[in-house]
Amino acid sequence: MAERETVFISETDEYLFAKGTHYDIYKKLGAHLSVENGKNGVYFAVWAPNAKEAHVIGSFNGWNEESHKMEKLGPIGIFALFIPGVKEGELYKFLITAQDGRKLYKADPYANYAQKRPETASIVTDLTHMRWSDEEWLHARELKDMNMEPLAIYECHIGSWMRHPGREDEGYYTYREFADALVKYLKKMKYTHVELMGIAEHPFDGSWGYQVTGYYAPTSRYGTPKDFMYLVNTLHRNKIGVILDWVPAHFPRDAHGLAEFDGSPVYEHPDPRIGEHPDWGTKIFNYGKGEVVNFLIANALFWIREFHIDGLRVDAVASMLYLDYGKQDGQWVANKYGDNKNLEAIEFFKHMNSVIRGMFPGVMMIAEESTAWPKVTGPVEENGLYFSFKWNMGWMHDFCEYMKLDPFFRKGNHYALTFAMSYNDSENYILPLSHDEVVHLKCSMLNKMPGYHKDKYANLRTGYTYMFGHEGKKLLFMGQEFGQEREWSEERELDWFLLGEELNRGLQTYVEELLKLYRKYPCMYEVDNSWEGFEWIKADDIEESTYAFIRKCPSNKQRLLFVMNMTPVERKNYRVGVPNKKKYKLLLNSDEKRFGGDGREIPLSVSAEKIPCDYRDYSISFDLPPFASAVFLF
Repeated sequence: MAERETVFISETDEYLFAKGTHYDIYKKLGAHLSVENGKNGVYFAVWAPNAKEAHVIGSFNGWNEESHKMEKLGPIGIFALFIPGVKEGELYKFLITAQDGRKLYKADPYANYAQKRPETASIVTDLTHMRWSDEEWLHARELKDMNMEPLAIYECHIGSWMRHPGREDEGYYTYREFADALVKYLKKMKYTHVELMGIAEHPFDGSWGYQVTGYYAPTSRYGTPKDFMYLVNTLHRNKIGVILDWVPAHFPRDAHGLAEFDGSPVYEHPDPRIGEHPDWGTKIFNYGKGEVVNFLIANALFWIREFHIDGLRVDAVASMLYLDYGKQDGQWVANKYGDNKNLEAIEFFKHMNSVIRGMFPGVMMIAEESTAWPKVTGPVEENGLYFSFKWNMGWMHDFCEYMKLDPFFRKGNHYALTFAMSYNDSENYILPLSHDEVVHLKCSMLNKMPGYHKDKYANLRTGYTYMFGHEGKKLLFMGQEFGQEREWSEERELDWFLLGEELNRGLQTYVEELLKLYRKYPCMYEVDNSWEGFEWIKADDIEESTYAFIRKCPSNKQRLLFVMNMTPVERKNYRVGVPNKKKYKLLLNSDEKRFGGDGREIPLSVSAEKIPCDYRDYSISFDLPPFASAVFLF
């Protein structure tokens, strides 16, 4: 084993931390195996600027509150102490004595491992001896422009993806078990990436991981940090990327967490009108404080460096950008210009994205931003926030509202499926059908669909065809690919038993076929943010509620024609304008029996005729089944 390094905090460390630019601060603060005067032990350090005193308590000293007092190093309020003899695996907390004498028992904000809930102590661990074998993946990632690559994301919550039945330990798959099972499934389905919910340590299952107490610790629900490394390494070796949900917007009030860390607002803004979310009951980070900005940016870098994460999906960006988000008059404070923009959060995003994308050009920073904030993915020099991608929440809303309609009323809302292309070139978009759309009585994707039971599946197959054909990268939440009928709950596994049903198996097979097409044909992903990759053929067939468009790429080879019927009425001799006099080869018919359809046939090859249609000189004609889609190659 390599000789252990000595850890200490210098004046330079303190200076950079206070400025918000110490991007390795997690290697200094927290608990680190170290050596001092020839003795092995652990160097503990905590930032508690307004504390009267700080002590380390733990399993190694019988939780003695007096035996290990920490030394205050300098003016910014870092307390540190080397304790010889402490080994990996020991439990610990920081006992912070507030100025008013209160004793606060805090988990380490920089801990890399924590007790499994409901216990709350931190655990000494060593990340330096992890063994990786994903160098080929990381090298290839550096060279990729993800705007021009296929990006099909499987959003997944480990604890409710699949469980072992009848076990007393809640039946969770461990990181290692999950890795092996998930790789097999994602390779079969042809997803490119998995997005993992709830990985950072959090006390309450019902928060789904969006109320974090351990930003630097993979949750112990499913195993150790090394087990989580195994998961990422295994996915990478199988050419599957890993995106994490990341939550810099807010944190919970739990007594052992960041809230009033030293008896005063340390991580949160001191003014509750700026520092609290009244709807969520959580605290808002103080983006104007260098040490807090440093905590968050270093945390993002931590997951990328130490766990080789390929992207961070940044949760609740809108709540950070707007000072009045979710607040009534009197509950917020305007900025110095008198408006509702959070100037400090804006600078935080520019700083963070510039650092991360500068250091790791292949890593994606993805914004879940639900408003029309300009230039979320624009460059900093143009006053953009410089995210790699933005979730297209407008597209998602329009899509779901349209698909829920009785087909009779769809003609009155025809624009809902065409509107997104009118602004598509303003950002680099991901089209998300996420967990948020299948909870809180919103219904599962399947049960949003109108009609009889079989109609729901036909509707969803055609809806997914539209989604995969539309410009923008793709995201589906787990279970949506096979027609999960119940809403999602973190308390149980997905209803995998449904795959015993013909319609569910058929939908899963259909999504698999869509993913194969998506990855095979560059026209479906190379140009996702301009009209150079998309051309409407039928955007205004309001009466019949059909749509048709072409996807194309710079080479202009292997273009695809998508045709969709959003009604239960068969369109006999349906005519579609086409750009060329050639043969159009059928790649996909959503009404095939193997997909759960009725088996109505569409010719495998259709020749264009010189019959004008849809403002084009040539057209093709075929019978388009009810609630069906067809994809042609030409």
